[in-house]
Amino acid sequence: MELINKEQVSKKLSGRLMVNKVMKFIFLLCTLVGLVVLATLLIDTILDGWRYLTVDFFTNFSSSRPDNAGIRGAIIGTLWLMATTAPIAIILSVGTALYLEEYAPKNKLVDFVKINISNLAGVPSVVFGLLGLTLFVRMAGLGNSVLAAALTMSLMILPVIVVASQEAIRSVPGSIREASIGMGATKWQTITRIILPASIPGIITGIILALSRAIGETAPLVIIGIPTILLFTPTGVLDTFSALPMQIFSWVKLPNPEFQSITAAAILVLLFILFLMNSVAIYIRNKYSKRF
Repeated sequence: MELINKEQVSKKLSGRLMVNKVMKFIFLLCTLVGLVVLATLLIDTILDGWRYLTVDFFTNFSSSRPDNAGIRGAIIGTLWLMATTAPIAIILSVGTALYLEEYAPKNKLVDFVKINISNLAGVPSVVFGLLGLTLFVRMAGLGNSVLAAALTMSLMILPVIVVASQEAIRSVPGSIREASIGMGATKWQTITRIILPASIPGIITGIILALSRAIGETAPLVIIGIPTILLFTPTGVLDTFSALPMQIFSWVKLPNPEFQSITAAAILVLLFILFLMNSVAIYIRNKYSKRF
């Protein structure tokens, strides 16, 4: 029996450990680059905009004078947009995911549809803006209303929610489905009482993350003609409105240095909303996730 050469083993092991240390350092460096850039941008934005976060900033409409400029119209318009986008996107996307995973036959056509839905999640938002301009603004005659923007945003985030919902539904073990049907439950009873409750954490997480993307998008709103400055708030889904990303887009182009600081304050408000929505998603996922 050949004896183990300890010196050779030690030499090979030391080489592997060195490679491991080098890769660990490279991965740490990659992480630090992203964190440092993010921290720099965040600190710079906070230093520029915190002093403008006053009560008047939230209660005033946009103005050509920096001292009187506010985000009241943009905030209310954003709330209208999200309140209209959410139910449209949720109903269509979750229904699509349930059909594809639970009812659709397993064939090449269904696989083709699934692949294309996944590909749509990576399509630039400006393309959805052009689609919304053609379908909803011009053909449907909705103009630059809340409903037209909500339908456009729903199309944009629908693939994201569909894919997330499919993954959440797929994660429910098949044995759970079979046990439910074996006890006499119908397909619909199995979906509503077994599959949906088990997959809701993943579905809601996907919904909130998709809405977080929609709330910060500017390109589709620019394409469908949402005004950058509006001195009134919408009272219905067919009214014209403005949104926080459009307000930021309008202010950042102005040459007055004070408007750059006001833009930073509006960005902080948008970042806070995004942080709040993502925190809710993490909380729901951790609280209601089930282990099978």
